[in-house]
Amino acid sequence: MMSWFKQKKYLQSSLIRNSAWGIIANVLQLAFVFVFFAIVARRYNTGDFARFLISNTVYQLVAAFSSMGLGQWFIRQYATEDDKLAFTGKFLKTQIGLGALFYLVNTVAAFLIYPDGQIRILCIVLGTNIVFDNLINAIKSLNIAENEQRKTASILVIDGFLKLLVGCLLFIYPFTVVVLAVLMIVVRLFTLSLFIKLGSSSRINLKLLWFAEISLGDIKLLIIKNWQFIVIGSISIIYWKIGNIIISKLLTLHHVADYEIAFRIFSVLQIMPVVASATIYPRFITYFNNNDKQGLIRLYKNVFLIYSIFAVLSYAFIYTFSGFIIPLAFGKGYPGAVLCLQQMFLTFLLLPTVLLQANLIVAIGLEKLDMWFNVASLIINVAGCLIGLYFIKELMVVNYAVFISFIVFHILQDIILIRKGFMTVKHCLLFYLALLITVCCCQYFTVHINPVAFFIAFFAVIALPGSLLLFFRKKELSS
Repeated sequence: MMSWFKQKKYLQSSLIRNSAWGIIANVLQLAFVFVFFAIVARRYNTGDFARFLISNTVYQLVAAFSSMGLGQWFIRQYATEDDKLAFTGKFLKTQIGLGALFYLVNTVAAFLIYPDGQIRILCIVLGTNIVFDNLINAIKSLNIAENEQRKTASILVIDGFLKLLVGCLLFIYPFTVVVLAVLMIVVRLFTLSLFIKLGSSSRINLKLLWFAEISLGDIKLLIIKNWQFIVIGSISIIYWKIGNIIISKLLTLHHVADYEIAFRIFSVLQIMPVVASATIYPRFITYFNNNDKQGLIRLYKNVFLIYSIFAVLSYAFIYTFSGFIIPLAFGKGYPGAVLCLQQMFLTFLLLPTVLLQANLIVAIGLEKLDMWFNVASLIINVAGCLIGLYFIKELMVVNYAVFISFIVFHILQDIILIRKGFMTVKHCLLFYLALLITVCCCQYFTVHINPVAFFIAFFAVIALPGSLLLFFRKKELSS
């Protein structure tokens, strides 16, 4: 058994270590942020809470464009650069400039979309995060390129804990949501200072940024050459945040709160495949650059199985216990969030493997195809939301629109990977059949038998055989 582990270097390598560190840290950070939002939801009325959420959404939506999706490009390009420090300096300086530009875009957008004065003020305050986030995300990309996610992980935990402390201040002395937004900016600025000092091994300083030579022409050329990364990087955020914007304009503030509460729980589980995929992406590139297609296929199939097991178990858990989790965390004032969360987690059945396959497609040099898949999926999402809400003023329209768009996205990926020999039609059909069975079992058995007993039985039926399958598959490959 030990000899098998020694043969499988990628299990001992930075792949597992960095994935584990990244997942643990991000889960802790999100847990702290989750409790922070639970406190805010309880301490403010629905209107103020919803306005704070809307302002967060506007800034995050603009921030999705501000980095121009160049993080993946930087990770791929970093390994080929001779003067890595100078290259990093140019990248960081570019991100600062783009952040400042898009802060102005954020402010203009807030005044054009929302007449509410409080939302405008909150957008101006929270929008400063765009500049900070651009620099933080650039340092995160540097750490991924150098397999140093452990540094990022530690700082993210501190960031989440500080936000929780800000929320706890509401128990001592109540203050307005504008003051809350200012305190959030102070926390983010402190987090940025930690990333500069600790996350970059003190290599990043004002001198590096000052002497980094970058012109408007360089930025323009960089964007033109890598515009597909801009689309790929921004759409992943837009997918969810555009729904909140549409809800805020076509439905009520209570719907905004229900949707955001559901998404907060969604994001806690979402971070696991997101962080793991970010760590796996450089490994995909390594296999591809070494022309080791068989190694690439083995890694893809093993991770695909793990992701699929995680997705169905997560769906079953949320479908079973959402009625208990939301009132416990956010109080009894948001009953609509329970059904919204159950509907939202239909998409989670596809999300982990969509992320995995997107990284594989980009790693093998087909980022333009992945970009067009993202665009097509986003169009379906937005069109579904707008058309559906015209007839039915319910949150289920938004959730089902996202779900259908993810189905299309996944199928398009499947077609490409089947053609490239990474998967088979049989493998694809079995995957969708497993998801269908999962949904049917959850909807039927949680009504007809004890929900807790159902989840325990479901976990045993899925997790144990899945783990054995993964073990014997790896054992067969090592023999």
